[in-house]
Amino acid sequence: MKKLLLLLLILSIIESVSAQGMWLPSLLEKQNEKEMKSLGLKLSADDIYSPANPSIKDAICQFAGICTGEMISPEGLLLTNHHCGFGAIQQLSTLESNLLESGHWAKDRASELPAEGVTAMFVTRMEDVTIVALQGVTENMGERDRQSQIDKNIASLRSTTKKEKWEDVEVRPFYNGNQYYLFLTQTFKDVRFVGAPPSSIGKFGADTDNWVWPRHTGDFSMFRVYADKDNHPAPYSKDNVPYRPRHFLPISLDGAEEGDFTMVYGFPGATNEYLTEEGVRLTGEVLDPARVAIRDRSLKIMDGFMRKDPAVKIAYVSRYASIANAWKKWLGEMQGLKTYKALEKKRAYEAEFTRRLEQNPAWYTRWKNLLPRLRQLHKDIEPYALARDYYSETCLRNNEILATAANLNNWISSYDPKNETVFTSKLMNVRAAMEDFFKDYRPEVDEAVLAAMLEMFGENTKPEWGAKDVQGMAEQAGGYPALAKQIIGNSTIANRDKFRALVSSKTPAEIYETLKNDPAYKLWDQLQGYYAAQVQPKIQEIQPQINLLQRQYMAAQMEVFKETRFFPDANSTLRLTYGKVRGFSPRDALQYEYQTDLDGVMEKYIPGDYEFDVPQKLIDLWKAKDYGQYATADGRLPVACIGTNHTTGGNSGSPALDANGNLIGLNFDRVWEGTMSDLNYDPAICRNIMVDARYVLFLVDKFGGAGYLLNEMKLVKGKKKRKK
Repeated sequence: MKKLLLLLLILSIIESVSAQGMWLPSLLEKQNEKEMKSLGLKLSADDIYSPANPSIKDAICQFAGICTGEMISPEGLLLTNHHCGFGAIQQLSTLESNLLESGHWAKDRASELPAEGVTAMFVTRMEDVTIVALQGVTENMGERDRQSQIDKNIASLRSTTKKEKWEDVEVRPFYNGNQYYLFLTQTFKDVRFVGAPPSSIGKFGADTDNWVWPRHTGDFSMFRVYADKDNHPAPYSKDNVPYRPRHFLPISLDGAEEGDFTMVYGFPGATNEYLTEEGVRLTGEVLDPARVAIRDRSLKIMDGFMRKDPAVKIAYVSRYASIANAWKKWLGEMQGLKTYKALEKKRAYEAEFTRRLEQNPAWYTRWKNLLPRLRQLHKDIEPYALARDYYSETCLRNNEILATAANLNNWISSYDPKNETVFTSKLMNVRAAMEDFFKDYRPEVDEAVLAAMLEMFGENTKPEWGAKDVQGMAEQAGGYPALAKQIIGNSTIANRDKFRALVSSKTPAEIYETLKNDPAYKLWDQLQGYYAAQVQPKIQEIQPQINLLQRQYMAAQMEVFKETRFFPDANSTLRLTYGKVRGFSPRDALQYEYQTDLDGVMEKYIPGDYEFDVPQKLIDLWKAKDYGQYATADGRLPVACIGTNHTTGGNSGSPALDANGNLIGLNFDRVWEGTMSDLNYDPAICRNIMVDARYVLFLVDKFGGAGYLLNEMKLVKGKKKRKK
């Protein structure tokens, strides 16, 4: 019976790998089209991806380098998440005109606001270039020589690939470096803010509801992509015109129902689905708990200040959301890996891998040592990986002053008394960067965070790696709060007026001496010195060995498990994932339905609350049931839905499409119970969360009064198939 159960478990793991994934669009016809059609797809693989003809891929772009966006009109109108556009909207906001809180809709094209630094990158075509990328690479090469040869090959590919002057060439590794693909892209840099609902809708539920289902967040924003008169990428210019995409997405007024086919198209960031049991254990039982504990401290401090002062809230809301997002994700990941027995599954999978090796002498000779060596190397790297995370989380990511000191280091270190040219040439950029830093910097907040971070570093890092020094400084100052106050109070880097005066009136030598002896810079330099001397070298020694064996293990799995379709881990390249709209049961006696509606928003509504307040106009529309054409047949207004699509960070803003390629929703999150999906996707529990397209249209039209935008969209009913 035990053997039978083990066999069933192994078969379920293999089937899970085959059925779910983040697939390369160019390989759909070969790998996925048949299965997708069996699930309900009405399109061909060529409709979804074609390098020669207009296809859905031409409507999909990477937004701002970190999210996904999509074209929803023939005039460059771009839809993405509210949280993806959040930084741009924040930069356009002031206390007098807070576009985050009030929401905003441009009255016409002329009033669309330039979103500085925001880009939209489209993929023209992709192709397998593995043979060329690995030309001259042999199994006997060391990792450094191997990568050097690959880099030369890729450089040659970039220089010889035929492209237009406005196109770029990018070559990326897949399957842990066993395969390589080339992407021809074009990046538009003139992107303008069109509109978004107020944050009370776009972030409804905020951090309490983040990574949680049921969800009631109207997480969307709209921008417009502009091009030159020839429809090519160009810097911002008043003469630019709206981009004309080869394809844009029709929007369904029918939505989706339980069991309907759905697919998500976008740029997922990073996954590690093929780690060994020991690799997953290191993440879920060692690194995640440490990072969660650190961020828990910093978030509570920031939250306290934000609730007391609206100006601090505006300044820190984006930073807070960024830190909190990973914090809560790691919490869910830890729980999910444990609850759904990820380690046990990995153990069974590895046992089957070993069993198959033992039955094949050739395989056994080549790969018998792979898993034992990987297990040992993950154990070897553990203390150093933990030290790395304590250093990066406490010294760089959760407090601003040390992170800013680190950012200034290259400039400070470039000073040469015999030749000050390099140092002075960078001064203008440094001044601009620091002005941007000071815009949202609040020393009193950072002081409290710094005290907590230094305490955590001092208590949890080895004495010889800097903890002893930090503890000694705290004792001498009279405690960690006193130490943080001393550092920030005496730091030029933390004081706008002092820094301005320094760089405006002092000589390069005086600037250098002042900053080199700045207490914040000296502390960072001291801690970074320990890290660079004692931690980083061990990571740089062990990690390449892990990478080498992981690449070999990936290749071995693909040969040993011939019956399995392996998708490549996410790496911020264009992918398609597909599944069905479906509810789930996270634990005994609890069943979640697949869809939420506006009634649920009002059930959560708390007047004046930071997370659950809503505008009066939305309440009035709800009371009147004034939903227009966006209501369901039974008079409800859908808000969000969930599906079995395999998504991750980077899929934020990705379109959720029905069987005919119509937009039914906008991907923005995953359920908390399934955040382990980056390491262990389980179709029984992992769900992606999508804003219903009808809620988006309702908010644009009935709530935002921007119905004129719908005139350039294509709204469809009856689940019609798109026209080529």
